[in-house]
Amino acid sequence: MNVLKLDKLSKTYATGDTALNQVSFEVPAGQVLGLIGPSGAGKSTLIRCINRLVEPTAGSITLGGTDLAQLQGAALRRARRRIGMIFQEYALVERLTVMENVLSGRLGYVSLWRSFLRRYSPDDVSKAFSLLEQVGLSQHYNKRADALSGGQRQRVGIARALEQDPELLLVDEPTASLDPKTSRQIMRLIGDACRERHLPAIINIHDVMLAQQFTDRIIGLRAGEVVFDGPPSGLTDEVLTRIYGDEDWTRMRGEEAGADEPRTPAVDLAEGI
Repeated sequence: MNVLKLDKLSKTYATGDTALNQVSFEVPAGQVLGLIGPSGAGKSTLIRCINRLVEPTAGSITLGGTDLAQLQGAALRRARRRIGMIFQEYALVERLTVMENVLSGRLGYVSLWRSFLRRYSPDDVSKAFSLLEQVGLSQHYNKRADALSGGQRQRVGIARALEQDPELLLVDEPTASLDPKTSRQIMRLIGDACRERHLPAIINIHDVMLAQQFTDRIIGLRAGEVVFDGPPSGLTDEVLTRIYGDEDWTRMRGEEAGADEPRTPAVDLAEGI
């Protein structure tokens, strides 16, 4: 089973600043975990330590029995193929088509000359078409990425990550640039894809209401430490204060819900953008 396990994961920068302090938790197969906390809490650092874009100072990161923190060179490159990443700013190649961007999820599996010529197997292309249909973009397969809306770009990012056949999905602020309705569509797509594939996922998300609605479990970070780990229903006002500091959470919930109402018609939000 694809299980992610962090054990006393720490990151201290050369400046002496501690971004993560002995963070430990497991994410079982199929679970969608929401990672919340104030700016500077260590959320993005944690995700980037898992895929080794940031080097951890101490601790282990085990995925399917392999400690990612110990890998180097070719072994690390192979391990990264097992981890799908969805970015806040989409990270698409603007001049390439939607299909070419999705197929780039297979770059780690093809030879250098095939990747240079963008030659992919029929199976890879067939799977890409299937994924584009799943995210509601099959009719846009030949459109350039720079001609898409923000929600459509994020859907391409989801399809690209799934094209990798990952064992773990890392998602960094997927709704930060999206309107409320599109944000719900994107979160639902990610959750459905993970549960369908029994894929563990960590979503770094700033919107607490979205995290409560679309994740199975929430971890709250503050100053690089886990201060909450539990179900979305456990995010009481007291817990939110522990994570973020003093605030009138009851009033804030009312304001956020009211702000969404005019822009969220009573329809199935899984419908395409």
